[in-house]
Amino acid sequence: MSAIHLELEGKIARIRIDNPAKLNALTIEMLEQLEAACSTLERSPQVGVVILSGEGDRAFCAGADIKAWGALSPTEFARNWVREGHRIFDRFARLSIPTIAAIQAPAMGGGLELAACADIRVMAPMATLALPEAQVGIVPGWGGNTRLLRLLPEPIVKEMALFGRKVTADKAWSLGFVAEVAENPLAVALAIAERATTASTRAHEVAKYQIHASVGEDRAALIEALGGGMIGATNDRAEGVASFKEKRKPDFPGT
Repeated sequence: MSAIHLELEGKIARIRIDNPAKLNALTIEMLEQLEAACSTLERSPQVGVVILSGEGDRAFCAGADIKAWGALSPTEFARNWVREGHRIFDRFARLSIPTIAAIQAPAMGGGLELAACADIRVMAPMATLALPEAQVGIVPGWGGNTRLLRLLPEPIVKEMALFGRKVTADKAWSLGFVAEVAENPLAVALAIAERATTASTRAHEVAKYQIHASVGEDRAALIEALGGGMIGATNDRAEGVASFKEKRKPDFPGT
């Protein structure tokens, strides 16, 4: 049974983490469902914005389900859990579509790492952020000690990862990690998404590529994607394809 639901409603898509009995903790199956949702979204040109949210009022996402990885061997844990989860989170972070995380309750460990993959975040006043991995003898593995350092100051990440301190919504807002603190984060996220859908989806895509390339998020692929988009719009590209199909020497116009 799916615990990651993808809902397409016009230009707005929603990804719902639906495992509230376990604080929306992530399993291997849920990670695979998240990747499948990303694949569907990249093939849905009508979608202009994606909202990520968690069900229930106890947690946005408590991170990785310890029952899903607790019995894994060191090799399985490193290869099949940490690396696969990191790859799938990267896939979400690198969607060409703008993304918003609506954090209605605590985001812990992998839940915080997933929220960090969104382009912007809206957070409830009583929600908190934490990296509690050390309490169960592990370290953040899905971007907590890497991607998160691009979004929060090093001392703040150390407070969470080394000293177990939680970051409040107000502090997260003051640090620029969240765009807004609101009693109903999902409603605010939907309002932001509605405004965003009136703009050019292609302009959003290119702007996101430029920003990510500048900060080092998938830089090599994005440089090539931007170049591919530029050359793809030229008459030279059209002539190259036509000459190949017609089995003749191309006559490039240089435009």
